[in-house]
Amino acid sequence: MQNEYMYQLLIKMRGGDQQAFQTMYEATYRDVYRTVSFLVDHQQDREDVMNEIYMQMWLSLANYDTNRPFRFWLHGLVIRQVQRFRVKSWRRFRIFERIRAFSREESYWDQHTVLMDETNQMISQAIRKLTDKQRAVIIFRFFHDYTLEEIATLLDIPLGTVKSRYHAALQALRKNLWNLPLERMEKSNDY
Repeated sequence: MQNEYMYQLLIKMRGGDQQAFQTMYEATYRDVYRTVSFLVDHQQDREDVMNEIYMQMWLSLANYDTNRPFRFWLHGLVIRQVQRFRVKSWRRFRIFERIRAFSREESYWDQHTVLMDETNQMISQAIRKLTDKQRAVIIFRFFHDYTLEEIATLLDIPLGTVKSRYHAALQALRKNLWNLPLERMEKSNDY
C-alpha cells in the first residue's frame, strides 16, 4: 500500500504537481533527516544537504526507474548529495587555508528527537566515532535494513568492500560500547 501511494505521488510530481511534492516531502523527511544526521556533523550543513536532496529529487524525477523501490532510489540521492557536500566542504577547507575549524555543535538530532535517553546517546556517540565510510554502511544496514548486497549497489562499491567496512565498524562499536549492560543494548534497538 505504501509503495503504491508513493508511486501515485511520483506520477503526480512528474506532472508538476507541487502539492504531491509537498506530501512526498512530509512523508520522507524524518527518515532522510535521520540518515543525514548520522552522515553530516553540523546542523547548518545538514539543512543545506537536505535542501539539495529534495531539489535533486524534483529535478531527477524523470530518471526514476519505477522497477526499483522508491526508498532505495531516495537513499541513493542521499548518498550522492552527502558525497557532493563532502567534496565541496573539502575544497572550501583547502581554499581558506584551514582557517575555518570544524567545530562540533550540539545537534538538533540529539536534542529533540529519538536520542533522548543515555543509552541511545552512547550508541549515537559511538556511531559518530566511526569513519564516514563505516558510518554509512552501519546506518543503511541497521537503520534502513538493507542487505550488504543492497548497500554495495547503493554505494556503488564492491560487496567485499562493504563487508570489510561493516566488520570494521562492528568491531569499533563493540570496542566503544563494551561496558554497556546487555539489557540496555536490547532496549536500544527501538530507533
